Amino acid sequence: MKYPHDVQSEWLNKLLATAKDTEWGKRYGYGEIDSLDLFKERVPISTYESIEKDIDRTLKGEQGILWPTPIKMFAKSSGTTNSKSKFIPVSEESLEECHYKGGKDLISLYYNEFPESRLMAGKGLVMGGSSNFVPLNDEIYYGDLSAIIIKNLPFWAQLHRTPDVDVALNPSWEEKIEQIVEITIPQDITNISGVPSWMIVLLERVLEKTGKQNIMDVWPNLEWYVHGGVNFAPYKDRFKQIIGDQRKLNYSETYNASEGFFGIQDDTSRDDLLLMLDYGIFYEFMPLSESGKERPRTLQLDQVELGVNYALVISTNGGLWRYLIGDTVQFTTLSPYRIRVSGRTKHYINAFGEELIVENAEQAISIASHKSGAIVKEYSAAPRYMDENGAGAHEWLVEFDKEPNDLGYFAEMLDNALKNVNSDYEAKRYHDKVLRLPVINTVPSGTFYRWMKDKGKLGGQHKVPRLSNDREYIDEIIKFKHA
Repeated sequence: MKYPHDVQSEWLNKLLATAKDTEWGKRYGYGEIDSLDLFKERVPISTYESIEKDIDRTLKGEQGILWPTPIKMFAKSSGTTNSKSKFIPVSEESLEECHYKGGKDLISLYYNEFPESRLMAGKGLVMGGSSNFVPLNDEIYYGDLSAIIIKNLPFWAQLHRTPDVDVALNPSWEEKIEQIVEITIPQDITNISGVPSWMIVLLERVLEKTGKQNIMDVWPNLEWYVHGGVNFAPYKDRFKQIIGDQRKLNYSETYNASEGFFGIQDDTSRDDLLLMLDYGIFYEFMPLSESGKERPRTLQLDQVELGVNYALVISTNGGLWRYLIGDTVQFTTLSPYRIRVSGRTKHYINAFGEELIVENAEQAISIASHKSGAIVKEYSAAPRYMDENGAGAHEWLVEFDKEPNDLGYFAEMLDNALKNVNSDYEAKRYHDKVLRLPVINTVPSGTFYRWMKDKGKLGGQHKVPRLSNDREYIDEIIKFKHA
């Protein structure tokens, strides 16, 4: 926090020096790179598709291609936005210096804010991915990142977490839920962590099993929920119902992906994340206007501005070099550097020039829910294209925990909120010429769950795509509405 630029400069130099004798290091002359400008000039921006051949070779056992130390673990990408899986290399360095360091800092920051905490007096319930470890040979395997982390946790961390490893890594999601419920109900749970959508499924099952009205009646010493993976705002009202006594529960968000551990909510009174700069990751920030260019321009920390969307570009101690991970962020403070995840470079709707991003959608859903008294459980939106009847529209497929009394009012509040947060959307809505009022299509409870199950995407970091610029996902989900 105190010396952000020095820390980042040191990491770039260390990464280049460490990898100079790898195949990539020789290909791009890492040993000769003595400045950031030369690094940018020599090393191209990469995507998974552009380095897939090198990753495939590493999967087959070749070493020293992207990173000098042996790569024996791969985090299988769990997003629903790609029908084809990605396999992100996980080095021992990235596991220790990034992911585990992030966990230690998370706990340290929490105790710094709540020094009277009794966190360690009980157990931490961790909802990780349901993943088989798939061995590719005697040494190399892949699985969900959360599963890799749980499998390799040091003994002191295992002592404070529940359930045990065998249950935590059960590849059958629904069976695992039942096992976790049975094991954890009688335990003294002081903290829980996991993706909100799947944590709600677990907690609702705990209430069903115990007959209790809220979770505080089951685990009275519960004080902390660590979440990440999706925006928490749409789930907060449902959590308040499930948890009960809100005065006892603190919430912390993390930004932890297969590619690295990037951010921690260091102040629970704020809704942004401290950018973690000392985890073996060198950051660049690409203005979205540069997207698609042959040699896109990127910025460093001392060049970024508040409130601007940047695509995140990283070079890591796992062997990713100037890698475009697909997330967009906005800076909320510059001293220290705090960010908010604003969306995905592939998660947006721009069918009519409205440039709607996930952050806009999350804000609008929260506002519409609050004003209409609704509680949204899951949603996904996509365009309805112009036809002979005139203007197009956005179709919002919504699964409610509590439906609004007036669905038309909910649509109107959603529309007004989108106009307030996105001037391009507001312009396209003018007199219904290009876009008309959003179409709200409600689906029965469990529809999204059944769709995710059918896709083999239950549990862990799997999540529903919020926005799509085509109708592939939304049309699939609509079929499950009638199933």
